[in-house]
Amino acid sequence: MSVQVKICGVTREEDALAAANAGADAIGLVFWAGSKRAVSLEKAADICAVLPPLITVTALMVDPTAEEVEGLLNALPINVVQWHGNENPEFCEQWQVPYIRALPGGVCDRLESVMADYPRARGFLLDAVVNGQFGGTGHRFDWDAIPPTRTRPIILAGGLNPANVAEAVMKVRPSAVDVSSGVECSPGIKQPEKIQQFIQAAREAVEA
Repeated sequence: MSVQVKICGVTREEDALAAANAGADAIGLVFWAGSKRAVSLEKAADICAVLPPLITVTALMVDPTAEEVEGLLNALPINVVQWHGNENPEFCEQWQVPYIRALPGGVCDRLESVMADYPRARGFLLDAVVNGQFGGTGHRFDWDAIPPTRTRPIILAGGLNPANVAEAVMKVRPSAVDVSSGVECSPGIKQPEKIQQFIQAAREAVEA
């Protein structure tokens, strides 16, 4: 197997470059005002401008209006949208843009039925939802609750860091891992050394 890595909650150009230089497959940009890592369209454009051409740019959105989605997709080179709110399948799939459906770890006992509702999703991100925050909380959920066999790709998030990502990869065998606070010194400020350590640990775990 292989594992892809996304560095989420990027707020600065230098952090996007650090992720790319360390071998990340994707970065995540947060477009939800309730997050400490939210970026404006202008800042997001600056970040996208410095990225190498094959890095996937993921936009995280929470219950946006149709106008907000249209504005985002028209303004930025977004490759994937990551839906974190109560967006229904019709809303997620009307934009003709690849998407990931984020799900709280608590749905693991009915994961297959939930995934079936989103037939065009590229994958499903399982995360811990704490105090109404969508990602970046630094908390993990019970990985044992994740079914060992799945019919669709799983992206594991929630409380990952350089010290535990190898365990996560070996235990869950996700298609990808997603980290935000686990490679930061403060919300939205990434540490290049931690990014490098995280990616190295994730990739080495695949070979273990």
